[in-house]
Amino acid sequence: MSSCISIKKAKNAILLLCMLVAVCFMGSCTEAEENEESSDILELSMFIAMSGTELNEDNYVRELIAEKTGVMVRESWLSGQTANEAVGSIIAAGQYPDLIDGSDAMVQLYDAGLLIPWDDYIDKYPNIKNYYTEDEWDRFRQEDGHIYWCNVFQNTKNAPTSTMHNDEAFWVQARVLEWAGYPKIETLDEFFELLERYYEANPLTPDGQKVIPYTSLCEDWKYFCLENAPQFLDGYPNDGTVIVDKSAPYGPKIVDYNTTPTARRYFQKLNEEYKKGIIDAEFATQNYEEYIEKLSKGNVLAMCDQYWNFEEVTDLFKQNGRDLQGCDYVPLGLTIEKGMAQRWHTYGDTLNNSSGVGITITNPDIERTFAFLNACLDQEIHDLRFWGVKDKDYKVDQKGRYFRTEAMRVRCSDPSYRASHMCTYKYLPQYGGTSDDGINANMPEEQLSEFQSGLAEPLKKCFEAYGVDSYPGMIGSVVEENAIWFPMYSYSNNMTGATEGGAAWIRMGQVKHEWLPRLVMSSDFDSDWEAYMKDYRDSRPEDFLKEMQKELDRRASLE
Repeated sequence: MSSCISIKKAKNAILLLCMLVAVCFMGSCTEAEENEESSDILELSMFIAMSGTELNEDNYVRELIAEKTGVMVRESWLSGQTANEAVGSIIAAGQYPDLIDGSDAMVQLYDAGLLIPWDDYIDKYPNIKNYYTEDEWDRFRQEDGHIYWCNVFQNTKNAPTSTMHNDEAFWVQARVLEWAGYPKIETLDEFFELLERYYEANPLTPDGQKVIPYTSLCEDWKYFCLENAPQFLDGYPNDGTVIVDKSAPYGPKIVDYNTTPTARRYFQKLNEEYKKGIIDAEFATQNYEEYIEKLSKGNVLAMCDQYWNFEEVTDLFKQNGRDLQGCDYVPLGLTIEKGMAQRWHTYGDTLNNSSGVGITITNPDIERTFAFLNACLDQEIHDLRFWGVKDKDYKVDQKGRYFRTEAMRVRCSDPSYRASHMCTYKYLPQYGGTSDDGINANMPEEQLSEFQSGLAEPLKKCFEAYGVDSYPGMIGSVVEENAIWFPMYSYSNNMTGATEGGAAWIRMGQVKHEWLPRLVMSSDFDSDWEAYMKDYRDSRPEDFLKEMQKELDRRASLE
């Protein structure tokens, strides 16, 4: 009997042991599955057809965003090609990034059938759905009736907070204005007279560099730095490729700013200044990288440019101390004649439906990609992207307002720190304006208190002298609502050689690329202007203008 009991006890012990092993095994499996699930980060590639800097492999905020959203995006940027060339190479290779912003070449991707339509996804994700109104989303629809991309800029949430002038302007260093006693500079002639006087008195910078009074960029599509000032000098806003005359008797009319009297006066003025040695002798041949490097040295007094095209120079000045020397650039809203109203600064949002972020047909997980784009607009993720990590990149005062210490501002402007720590995902959906908390700006540079605290002393003195508190005040443009057709470049940016107007647009660009730098450097301006006008007329601009007028009429009819 005792042996039977012993055997029974042994069997029970073995059974209990097996159960314990099974439980432990199941626990280990569950833990392993949880670990596997927690490390299941979807990695997406993204190509952006703009200049940029890749982040370090172990970028802290990118990893933090990945932990919170389950998605990590590895960005690559344009280098050594135009946007059209880069996108063409991607199409030809047959290997596509998961996400892409092809800049003005998005239509190439659409024509090649490489983008997935957004229509079945927008309503599933509330942040994306609310990013634009229904009418605005409809403006992204292509010829087949579907939406394939979303522009991520110029979108204000809640109350506007802009302190920046992100548009085009003639920019001049603050120290030049201080030297001259902060004069009121209104016209192109006054602007160059100021540069001439300063250069005559200060041919060298305090650290011994030769002063370059004025430079420009002529490379690829960024030759707008040289090309499109006449529309602004005549007081018109940035429709990009044309002037829209709202005062025409039979409705708004397309006008070619390339052939106006102001265009001739502008290029003749540049020619005169080039001959005087005021304009950089290398302006026509420098590439973008050389241009940015030149500006960052602090010896270039002025240029005409869009702020977003050189904004990294502001960070470099903060790093090398040139902001304290007055090298920061401030915008001037010049006109061709004194007393004219000008519209260099665009108030309100600009909907550019010609470009944006798209999702390619080889994307491995479209649903998770849309969920990630949706999460990018969550306030927590948005703060991580643009403000960084609380108590490391910014602090919060007793009233809940975000701010940075001076050490934080310097650190956050350091390219090496940004590469290892910050992750803005700059070409993914984002907001300007006011945070959901009703207190803070979505962008640090638009937090007025933070913006003003971060200004170097020469900028503070400059703003005070002109009685303004931010860059829009400095440029002083007319405050008005954008017309329904604005901006017309959102149409011309997608033109191709498939239409007569598009083919003319391409030829016009080729003629201007060749001739405009030559006009500036010309030894016989009058003769060369006539030769330029002949070649320009031969490109049949009337075909382009006719197509633009048709689109203007269509947009105007929507009012």
